[in-house]
Formats: sequence, C-alpha cells, structure tokens
Amino acid sequence: MDTKLDPSRDDLPLMANTSHILVKHYVLDLDVDFESQIIEGTIVLFFESGNRFQKQSGSTKEPCRSESNEACRFRMPEPCHSPVTDTRTFSSKTRSNDFTICGKGEKDTSGKDGNHDNWEQASGISSSKYCCDTGNHGSEDFLLVLDCCDLSVLKVEEVDVAAVPGIEKLTRSPKLTVVSEELRNQIVCELVTLPADRWREQLDYYARCSQAPGCGELLFDTDTWSLQIRKTGAQTATDFPHAIRIRYSTKPQGRSVTWTSDQSGRPCVYTMGSPINNRALFPCQEPPVAMSTWQATVRAAASFVVLMSGENSAKPTQLREGCSSWHYYVTMPMPASTFTIAVGSWTEMKPETCSSNDLAAERSLSPSEADFRYVGICGHMEYPCRFQNPSATTQEIIPHRVFAPVCLKGACQETLLQLVPPCLSAAHRVLGTHPFSRLDILIVPGNFPSLGMARPNKEKTGHVSDSGSSVVKHGLNPEKVFMQVHYLKGYFLLRFLAQRLGDDTYFAFLRKFVHTFHGQLILSQDFLQMLLENIPEEKRLELSVENIFRDWLESSGIPQPLQRERQAGAECGLARQVSVEVEKWIRMNRRPRKRKRRETEQVFEKLLPDQLVLLLEHLLEQKTLNPRTLQSLERAYRLTQQDAEVRHRWCELIIKHKYTKAYKDVERFLQEDQAMGIYLYGELMVSEDSRQQQVARRCFELTKEQMDRSSAQVVAEMLF
Repeated sequence: MDTKLDPSRDDLPLMANTSHILVKHYVLDLDVDFESQIIEGTIVLFFESGNRFQKQSGSTKEPCRSESNEACRFRMPEPCHSPVTDTRTFSSKTRSNDFTICGKGEKDTSGKDGNHDNWEQASGISSSKYCCDTGNHGSEDFLLVLDCCDLSVLKVEEVDVAAVPGIEKLTRSPKLTVVSEELRNQIVCELVTLPADRWREQLDYYARCSQAPGCGELLFDTDTWSLQIRKTGAQTATDFPHAIRIRYSTKPQGRSVTWTSDQSGRPCVYTMGSPINNRALFPCQEPPVAMSTWQATVRAAASFVVLMSGENSAKPTQLREGCSSWHYYVTMPMPASTFTIAVGSWTEMKPETCSSNDLAAERSLSPSEADFRYVGICGHMEYPCRFQNPSATTQEIIPHRVFAPVCLKGACQETLLQLVPPCLSAAHRVLGTHPFSRLDILIVPGNFPSLGMARPNKEKTGHVSDSGSSVVKHGLNPEKVFMQVHYLKGYFLLRFLAQRLGDDTYFAFLRKFVHTFHGQLILSQDFLQMLLENIPEEKRLELSVENIFRDWLESSGIPQPLQRERQAGAECGLARQVSVEVEKWIRMNRRPRKRKRRETEQVFEKLLPDQLVLLLEHLLEQKTLNPRTLQSLERAYRLTQQDAEVRHRWCELIIKHKYTKAYKDVERFLQEDQAMGIYLYGELMVSEDSRQQQVARRCFELTKEQMDRSSAQVVAEMLF
C-alpha cells in the first residue's frame, strides 16, 4: 500500500481496499458547531465481504446468503418513500447501551497531526514497525483501509449488533445464546442483503444497530490520506467485524466543507465537491465502485436549516431549547462522493398559490416513451427503484423545495419558483422517469466553486492495485478546476450528435440509455457504443467510438465539426441581429466627441442574454472603445443587472480599456461571483496597470478567507 504518494504529481490517491471489503451502508450521527467550525459525532459502517462481491477479485469463499434473498431477483418497491417511523433523535454523547431509532451517516478521515492513533496506547505496538496484510489471503491481520483526510479520529470500535432486541429475526437461530464474531457478521450479512421491498425495516435495523453497545476497541492509525483499522486475530475480510463505529471530528481547515457566510451575511457551511470529495467530512470508501446507502441525523442550533442529498423531505425535531435535529436517508446505492450537506439560515421559498410542487403531476406517455416504461429486470444492484414503479414513471413534476438566503427571497419568488416545474417537466419529457423521488434546490453562497461538483471521479487511471486503491489523475491540481475545455467540448459533442442524428432519434436514444443504465456506473465509451448500436446505419456516416474520441476528446483545439457549425451559426437570425448591433456600436465609437450639429440618437435593439454575451465578445475584439461608448453600452443594456455570464464580459471590457469609472463593477464581481472571477484576477494582473493590480489585491484581501481553497491558491499565485 503506497501511503507516501508524491502530492507534487497532482494525483488524488484513492486508498480504500475496495477489492477486499465494501461498505454497504453508513449511519451518521453528527453535531454542527459554528463557533468552533467543527462537525463531530459518530459514523457506523456496515460491510459486506464474501463471494457475493469478492468474485470480482477471484475469491472462492462461500457467500453469506439470506434464505429470503435471491441476488438476481428484483422486487417491486412500495409506491412512495416516507421517513422511518417512530424516529427519535439523541445526542452523539448518548450512552452506547441506550437504544434509539435514529439516522447516522458517512465517512471519516484523519490527518497526521490530530488525535488519530491508538495503536501505541492500546497495544504498545509502534505503527512504524507493525506490518499487516491488506488482502484476505495472508498470515497477518487483515487491514481495513478507508479514505480519510483532515479528520481527528478519536475512537474505533466493533459494534455488538447481536445486542439489539429482536435482531434474532435476521438469523437462523430463534434465540441468541452464544454470541460470537461469526454470528455478529452473519447478522450484518443478512441485514445488508434484505430485499428491496423491506427497505423501511432495513433502515430501522440499521438505526438500532448503530446504537448498539461496543464490544471491543479496534486498533487504528492514519496517514495523510487514509484511516487504517485492524483487529488482532482477524486475518481475512470475512473475519473482520462487519459493523464498526468511528468517533471523530472534522477540522476547520478540512477541504471537504466550506465554513462561510451567505449573501445575507449569516454563517453557513456546505460540502463543495472539492478535489478530495468527502473524505474530510467522514471516513469512507472513495472509489466509485463502492456504492452504498446512508442515513444521517444532524443536530444544529434551531435557527439553522439542515439540507442533505436525501430522499425524504426532512423536517426539524426540537430536542431542547435552541437545538434541532434533522434526519435524512437514501435507499439508492451511490458513491460516497455524492453525499452533500448544507447548513445555514436558509428560508424556504413557497409559491403564493397551490402549485404542482405538492402534487404529483401525471400525463399519458407518447408511444416512444411508453416503450421504456418498464425495463424488466434492472441492471443495477437491488434497491427500491422508481423505474419499476408505474406511478413514478408518469410523475412529470416531483415534489421540490427551494431554499435561499433571506436577502434573495424576492428574486426567488419572482423568478426561480416559476422556472422549476417547467424544467422538471422538460427533463421528464426528454429523459423519462425521474430517478429520485424529490428535489431540494439551494441558492449557494457566492464563493461556491462553480465547477467543483463537475470533477470526474471515475476515469481510466492506468493502474488499480489488487486491493482496489488507485489515483485520480491531476485530482489535486487546483488549476484543473478552472480548465473548462473538456466540459465545453463534451457539451458541443452532444449537440453535434443531436444535430447529426435528428432530435427524435437522439432523444429516443437518451431515454433508452437512461432506462438501461440507471443506478449504474458508466463510462463515456459505454454511452457512445450504445448510441452507435442504436442508430440506423445511414445516419452513422463514418462515426465510431474511436473517431469521436480522437476528434473530440483527445485532440487539442476546436474540432472540425464544431468549426463548421460556428461558421453556419454566424448566418442564423439571432447572430445576424447581433452583428448589426455591433456595427452600430463601432460607428458610435468612431464619432468625434464634439459635433457641429445635433445628430439623430442611435436606437439599439433589445437583445437576449446569449446575444449580449456574443455582442460583448465581438466588442472585446476592438482595439479601443472610448469611455463615452462604454458608458452608453452599460446604460443601453443595463449590464450591471444582467446575469453573471454577461457581467463577466462587461468586466473584461472595463479592464481592457481601463474604464476607471466602472472599476466598482469589477470589484463587485470579484466579491460576489468568486468562482467565475478567477479569470478576471489574471487579466487585472497581466495588464501591468498599477491601479488595476491594486483592485485585484484589495479584493483578494477582502475575500481570501471565505474563498474556495483551490481558487484562493490559484489567485495567490497570480498576485504574489
């Protein structure tokens, strides 16, 4: 196990030994403290090992089977999901033998400088001298490796799931007389393999098991990127405890969460999809192959709202004066990187009149859509799948909530609330069944890294060890966050394919693709291969997976098909209208300041936002624009009130032409649109104008403490 990876290579290590053992469920029980900027509590991990999944790595051990479970058989889910009944909340400091039904959650990681090592205290064994096996085939103790960073791990223990009242229902023994490691692991094995139609019962068992007493501390150690756990005498993954509890706390500087203020100046914290994903929020298995479910109970001051990527619409439960608890869960197995949390003084935006927000909008399906309503046996692992639910397939608009800072309440009421239902309806019309039963929408703070959630977490890295560990290429390079070329080329590739095939053929394929691969991990090759197999021969026109990768993904510059499209696009009506307006502005800019006679006032057409972007890009090509022209330009289109894309181009014009009167617009953009503002910092410094450089340094000083870490690092390198 290579724990001494060179960070200078900019590769993100994925250390978890997923080839030997897999986390099937996380239960988190956390407290959020804004004063200390720490999230602390416990996480319980439920594992699966054995033939059911080890056959991927060639193991021949006998599987752990449930008499009531057939691995390949899919069961119909209940028509809708509701929170676990009789849920109670509790303090993370609750005694381990106090049973409560509650939710917990996810992963935990540690740094070198935290309270992270109990090997020497518990056993006197030095971690530098200890050697153990990370597989399930050696003579040394099995070593569980979890992805972990920037966490303080305080305690790791085995959970005595056999102590949970009624748990004997999951075993073949009517009465638990002799409790052994094998019996506890059998209980967990039966629990994680319960059929999908028993998901409510399964979540309840997970919650109660997570609160069972400990039955022995486990030895653990950490390095920069991982948490390593072992149990003396457990030589294989099968022997290793299948339910463990980790008590830990995050660190204020942890790279998986951002502590900041919202647009109203109130404190908030959120996960931002950083290059290291969630390993600084909880210890976990980061490789995408580790698909798991989770449930979480999160406590915070009563003035805060807790939002998570759960399937239920959680409501606060008051625990004591000034403190509330929120419970979320998911039943669809997903990579740990998809776990999100946001805690802040958000206000829920509600429509003034009754809308489809609270109703399940349904409609009849067109013949092409009806072909994909039922897919028979799903290709994913078993879970309560909406694609097998007849009522879900016709649900055009799923229940949704919209949250925002108080200061943006008016704008959200006027604009955003009206946009959500038609967007959901359009997504259903194009792609078919919504994979999730509900949706929460949050207006994030200005320092949210726009491309953070778009970081790839599954790619061919060239090497995966026998244990399952690997790396994400350039995953630690902060500059990669701002390299949008591959995302833009991917977008235009999809547009090119749609135009080549025709909308009807392309959208029909998209629906079929979503229905075929929902709930599974896929690669770009899978998408393209299926596309070419599902289109008529006459429409392929020499298209192949190899050609597409060569022309669109592996070659630098603008692909030839896109260049031809740009030339054709210049002839469309909207683009021609912009060209006419550009000529008006160029003529206006050439006029002398003092005119002998009054000339007719120039009339400019009203333009759409995309047209404004194109207009400003054309004007950026002009060598000089005088202050009078720039002032008229801003007034004509109210540029400071437009969206961020338009205002970004406006700021570029201000910087290029040193329009000092509007420097305040640049300062506002750098402070309120921090992720997009990164490029402006570069332009301010490249100009070598002392006043512009002062603007850059002043704005950075005001925002660097709240800025996304990758962004702050890139900007600091520009400025100093």
